[in-house]
Amino acid sequence: MKIKTKLTLAVGVLFFFIALLSALAIRQVYLLSQDTKNILEANYISLDYTRNMHKLIDKSVIADEDLIEFEKLLAKQNTNITEIGEKELTQDLQAHFVQLRSQPDSPVFISNIRNDLNDIMKLNMDAILRKSDTAGQTADNSILWISITSAFCFIIGFTLLINLPGYIANPIKNLTDSIRQIASKNYSQRLYFKGHDEFSSLARSFNTMAEKLQEYSDSNLAKLMMEKKRIETLINNLFDPVLGLDEKNIILFINEQALKISGLKRENVIGKQAEEIAVTNDLIRSLLQKMATNENKDNSLKIYADNKESYFEKQLVPISIIPTGEENQKEIGSFIILRNITPYKELDFAKTNFIATVSHEFKTPIASMKMSLQLLNNEQTGNLNDEQKSLVESIKEDTERLLRTTGELLNISQVETGNTKLKIEAVDVKSIVNSAIDNNKKLAEQKSIIINFEPLENLPLVSADKEKATWIVSNLISNAIRYSYDNTTIDVNVLEMDNKLIISVKDGGIGIDPKYLPRIFDKYFRVPGTEKEGTGLGLAISKEFIEAMGGRIDVKSELGEGSEFIISLIIS
Repeated sequence: MKIKTKLTLAVGVLFFFIALLSALAIRQVYLLSQDTKNILEANYISLDYTRNMHKLIDKSVIADEDLIEFEKLLAKQNTNITEIGEKELTQDLQAHFVQLRSQPDSPVFISNIRNDLNDIMKLNMDAILRKSDTAGQTADNSILWISITSAFCFIIGFTLLINLPGYIANPIKNLTDSIRQIASKNYSQRLYFKGHDEFSSLARSFNTMAEKLQEYSDSNLAKLMMEKKRIETLINNLFDPVLGLDEKNIILFINEQALKISGLKRENVIGKQAEEIAVTNDLIRSLLQKMATNENKDNSLKIYADNKESYFEKQLVPISIIPTGEENQKEIGSFIILRNITPYKELDFAKTNFIATVSHEFKTPIASMKMSLQLLNNEQTGNLNDEQKSLVESIKEDTERLLRTTGELLNISQVETGNTKLKIEAVDVKSIVNSAIDNNKKLAEQKSIIINFEPLENLPLVSADKEKATWIVSNLISNAIRYSYDNTTIDVNVLEMDNKLIISVKDGGIGIDPKYLPRIFDKYFRVPGTEKEGTGLGLAISKEFIEAMGGRIDVKSELGEGSEFIISLIIS
């Protein structure tokens, strides 16, 4: 709890009890005044009325004026009846007064009235004594409660008086003594305050300062210089180019390999701003641009080194430390490692060229096989029996699979070499989808699968390569058929959204485990446990083609609930 909060709470508690004491005193004084007022209004006035009526009837001769005055006093008494039995006594007095008016000189009637008046006076006198006792009890209670509350307030105030000054002064005294110790170069001095208030925070900051001073005091400059030389030697002998920057992009170190491929000199680089060097050096400028844009998709760089075009993979390593005595990490710079991946790139190019060459060479014999199969199916070349027809159909399916695989390998080789050629034009999406459905009709009929497609009217044209777009949609429908159960339905929908046309292909198949969704568009990736045929290239090629057209492809899937692939194309 913060010191301000504690002080506010302490003063607030004291203020509360003072207010409580004041309110209690006011309440008890009010109760006493009410008891006194009750005696005055209820009983003393009745006594005054009866005393005056006594004077009137005690005269030796009662005149008519006295009877009139007596009657007025009696009427007032009737309006001030406050005690139990007073009403009956007043009624008796009223009756006897009526008799007295008829015979003013009757001693009997006068005696009856005197007795009634005496009874009323006695009743009110007893009430005064009783209410006086009640007022006394109220006074005693007031003294008791005010005393208890005052004692409690005294205890609270005394406790705050004893503890509060020490609570504030003692930590300040300890801090002052510790500062004197630090001033005397006793850097091992530490402060320890319990809690989570400002004093605890102050103690932690003081201890951090003391630790840093002690660390600085215990450091050895010669040892630090030796360690610096060792690190510099290690960096200079690394095979990979390395460049070190501080948090302000000032170049701290650069090894021989980095100087070699950048064409820079060490004396012109160390201590200089990287942006300043980038003005005249393409490599440094390229590295800074990739750092600024946080570019992670392609970290490779092509640099002329070792008398040839070489490829390097950039790795940015941020340097973070936890300063002595602190808890949070602080970034103090970064270094860049350029790994030479030229051999791997050369192998990758060789692999791509090999795949492209082999795939291209396969297309001619496969086309010849298809033509031979067509001739065998022609009745003019002779009739086939059922077993021969079955064999021909099987060979035809294998040929189609080989042709499809060869086409995918050619497409992926084009993508990897950057030789993909697109013919972007305004295309009708309905024609693309209808062509893709036609390409898969036979496959769908084999599994009794219905492909639903109900296009909207007046759909705008999209900017796309019609052949590639048809291939992509056809591939998605083919995948949906392969992974769907027999006698199910595949829904193909087209809708317009945010200046784009959305094509979705949704099946009711086995679905994809969510943990595999991030890799579903990777080359050669197939979901583990999948028994369906395929190369794992179709979705990767689809993604590359779609992105080359300026669109994108996404997937939504849950195990047991089927999959939905969504393509978005730009409206032309």
